Amino acid sequence: MSLAPPPLRNDCFALPAGVDWTPVDDALDHLRRNLTAVTAAEVLPLGQALGRVLAEDVFAARSNPPQANTAVDGYGFAGPAGEGPQVMPLSEGRAAAGLAHEGEVAPGQAIRILTGAALPRGVDTVILEEDVTCDGAQIAFHGPLKLGANTRRAGEDAAVGDRILTKGRVVTPADLALASATGLSELPVRQMLRVGVLSTGDELVEPGETAAAGQIYDANRPMLLALLAKMGFDAVDLGKAADDRAALRRRLDAAAEAVDVILTSGGASAGDEDHMSALLRESGAMQQWRIALKPGRPLALGIWQGTPVFGLPGNPVAAMVCTLIFARPAMGLMAGASWAEPQGFDLPAAFEKRKKPGRREYLRARVRNGQVEVFKSEGSGRVSSLSWAEGLVELADAAAVI
Repeated sequence: MSLAPPPLRNDCFALPAGVDWTPVDDALDHLRRNLTAVTAAEVLPLGQALGRVLAEDVFAARSNPPQANTAVDGYGFAGPAGEGPQVMPLSEGRAAAGLAHEGEVAPGQAIRILTGAALPRGVDTVILEEDVTCDGAQIAFHGPLKLGANTRRAGEDAAVGDRILTKGRVVTPADLALASATGLSELPVRQMLRVGVLSTGDELVEPGETAAAGQIYDANRPMLLALLAKMGFDAVDLGKAADDRAALRRRLDAAAEAVDVILTSGGASAGDEDHMSALLRESGAMQQWRIALKPGRPLALGIWQGTPVFGLPGNPVAAMVCTLIFARPAMGLMAGASWAEPQGFDLPAAFEKRKKPGRREYLRARVRNGQVEVFKSEGSGRVSSLSWAEGLVELADAAAVI
């Protein structure tokens, strides 16, 4: 199976007319409503499906367990057992996992049975061997014991035809166990979303190169490539482009052929050297989102030759925050997954802050001793704060005193 979805519309990023500063929640809602999967579907063996997004609902091909069986080592018989001492003669043979017992256990008799064994005919109840005295010919134990004790019903986990996994789910190791247990050998999944990362700017040099006066090392690309790989996307290094509009256009042309989504950093604002914004504007499918958040604000979104482009701020802190808050859930939808809400917790604050109204703020933070600490400086140029932090504190749009 190889089913390719239609390309995104050129206006999928367009905000309503008259919108100036866009609240974070409005921007997220817009992305959630307008983005759809852009990856093709395929069928893979279970061993290759880990981390992929399910392209369809998945249904059990076999019941689990396929037959009623015992959950313990012990002795099986037709229950229930009444109050007080009970004595039962032993039937010949035994039942073990993978070795079905031939024949039927007569009423009033018991049979030796081991964990996982299918219940022989005439058996619906099992008593633990630790609760039994056995002389080889009969067993004795104290009742009562209810009907069906220590057994598993056929199909009690999943029955044939049950939906066991839902479309849009990212396949986990446990999902592979469930699929295999219910008789499946392959899964319908989407191809990995290929996300290209391109840095722009004459001031950037590669790690290991000599940085001249006024130049800086490219921190964004290694950060974003690693972040994308950790999120389960196919991260593609597109290198860095100089502040040359023609050269950048050629880079974008090549990238549009090679990847499903392009992430750029730098050149997303409206200055003389912001060539990314200018090129997207020329393509007729560029939106300059002025988002009411800190750090961040300028976020250029557009379509280049059918490929979505996220123009991130050049500042590493803003680039990471915008990736986590906006690009991650948006790319999840484009990969065919469900919209990903970040996991949040209410925690005591180990810091003080007076926040002005008007925009959402994200502070680099970590949890210690049950309280949340924030980095000593809110400066968006402090790359060390990203390494220090383990998450973000989200402060709502309204004024607040923490």
